Amino acid sequence: MMLRIENGQFVDEKGRIVLLRGVNLGGCSKVPFTPNGATHIKTDFSDHRNVSFVGRPFPLKEADEHYKRLKNWGFNSLRFLVTWEAIEHSGPGEYDKEYLDYLEEILKIAREYGFYIFIDPHQDVWSRMTGGDGSPGWTFEKVGLDYTKFESSEAAFVMQLRYNPNDLKKYPPMHWMGNTYRFANGTMWTLFFGGKDFAPSCRINGINAQDYFQNHFFDAMKQVALRIKDNTHVLGFDILNEPPEGWIGKYVDGSEWEGKSDVLGHVFTPIDAMLTGAGYTRTIGYQEVKRFGIKETRKDELNQDKISCWLEEFEDIWKKEGVWGLDEVGNPKVLKNEYFVYKNGKKIDFFRDYFSPFLKAYTEAIRTKFSKAIIFLTGPMESVMKGNKIELEIPPNSVHAAHWYDVATTGTKKAMLKANYNLITGNPVIGKKNVQQMFISQLENIKDYSNTFFGGIPTLIEEFGLPFDLNNKEAYEKLKIEPNEAWKTHIKLQNNYYNAIDANLLHALQWNYTPDNTNEWGDLWNLEDLSIYSIDQRVNPEDINSGGRAIKGFCRPRFIFCAGNPLKMEFKIKEGIFFFEFEGDSTIIAPTTLYIPNIQYPNGYEIEVSEGEIQKEEDGQVVSVKIKEDGIHTVNITRIQ
Repeated sequence: MMLRIENGQFVDEKGRIVLLRGVNLGGCSKVPFTPNGATHIKTDFSDHRNVSFVGRPFPLKEADEHYKRLKNWGFNSLRFLVTWEAIEHSGPGEYDKEYLDYLEEILKIAREYGFYIFIDPHQDVWSRMTGGDGSPGWTFEKVGLDYTKFESSEAAFVMQLRYNPNDLKKYPPMHWMGNTYRFANGTMWTLFFGGKDFAPSCRINGINAQDYFQNHFFDAMKQVALRIKDNTHVLGFDILNEPPEGWIGKYVDGSEWEGKSDVLGHVFTPIDAMLTGAGYTRTIGYQEVKRFGIKETRKDELNQDKISCWLEEFEDIWKKEGVWGLDEVGNPKVLKNEYFVYKNGKKIDFFRDYFSPFLKAYTEAIRTKFSKAIIFLTGPMESVMKGNKIELEIPPNSVHAAHWYDVATTGTKKAMLKANYNLITGNPVIGKKNVQQMFISQLENIKDYSNTFFGGIPTLIEEFGLPFDLNNKEAYEKLKIEPNEAWKTHIKLQNNYYNAIDANLLHALQWNYTPDNTNEWGDLWNLEDLSIYSIDQRVNPEDINSGGRAIKGFCRPRFIFCAGNPLKMEFKIKEGIFFFEFEGDSTIIAPTTLYIPNIQYPNGYEIEVSEGEIQKEEDGQVVSVKIKEDGIHTVNITRIQ
């Protein structure tokens, strides 16, 4: 392996500290390549066993083009998306050899470009059939659910079935997250993490659903580990992306639910979800963004046709377990309101009681095939920023791989540069400087969390980014008439994000790079449009930058390798001034290396170092500083006007 973890840092074989800056590759990897699984394409998912992800994120013949571009933009790391469905879509234990062959080859090519890679077993709200991505369709059949009834029973909210170009309110952006609390997602994740406690009667081939699903997931990821364990540039594996609790820890009637105020769209309590899924009509509140908050704006009668999504030959699991039942006149009622909150008289903690054992088992499974794999651990974004302790047994050789977003800008698709929303306090933040300071503080809290609760492991922001379709895709129209002004706002936003990341000297990977992104359909998934590249912006195939969006926002100077301990890094984008300070270690033979992008310094730059020999690579984008003395060293770079 090319990197090791030492004293909370990534260190290369020459003893230098390495800064990881990269991208998530890519958004389109959530959906099949054949047939095209883009979520705007109507489907009933009946072909879910016969899909192929070969070609995600791009065909092998296109790999050089995309890797060259990412390398030119200064990125050195990739969070490489795979899904459980991509590996095991045909049926339990039936692995897609062609996809695994493709995956092995595409990562070999990435190695040739020097990228540090880790595998991300991605999921959002369980699967494509439930409005997201991740799990194979056959998982529903195994527990008695009919995915063809999810739409009509309100068990899931799916773009493939809801989107109407003539009525955009039918499927608003970012509403895929509402599936978190609907029946299908709630049921599947509760079974996955807590089936033995909460659904002991749900058995598949004599095995409880929890063990059955987890073991199949582990075995699928082991197939990947076998293919990439000898690739020296693969660092390890992420855990499940943003692992959800299902209903674990929630009261069945939805009381004492702190996160309710953050939900967009229909807000399902567990009992609402269970009963709509079982064929009952329920009155559900609907929430929307209003100014600086989310408020309920109406109530709707859902599942008026009383359609159940349980297969006829299967019994409703939650009714069978006695969570709900019927009163004397046949109306449904909650029977065990604390069913998911207490077990054996003890209050449940999802991370301590369910996620931690999963993490341990997952780590052991991966390391049976890839013994040196680093585990990239994602925690709940809001809890981490607020400093709420998560009780987890952290595996050795792990990284805190946190997610961080400018939630106000992402949620509203409006640039919140002068006024924003503080997720921690719940209050508005007014003023550009205050917004910037909020970002710095939020990331500082995440870094502190790694030290306080996770034993000082490295912190990596594995997801952050911004929507490029701000203000009703205003930039795409501006590109036609004012190309120099089109990305102005996006550059300011990205500059703010990277300033905050630099201030905390954090590793960070932007979400995302989608090679077949278009202005109309974005990242091909649920109207998200966060890709830093689009084929619709690629007007000159001979120009490596063509297709990039707001490149100056993310293509900025930074250190790559540091022969010593980095202390401070700052870039003033308007003036073109870059400053880097580090405590040098002259016993390290290899130089400190900096990335200085031509796009920020079109006429060149002047470099001043406190001590050391300077050497520029041929393209001028990489500068090496070889020090001879220990102590504090500074590097100053200024733009030639």
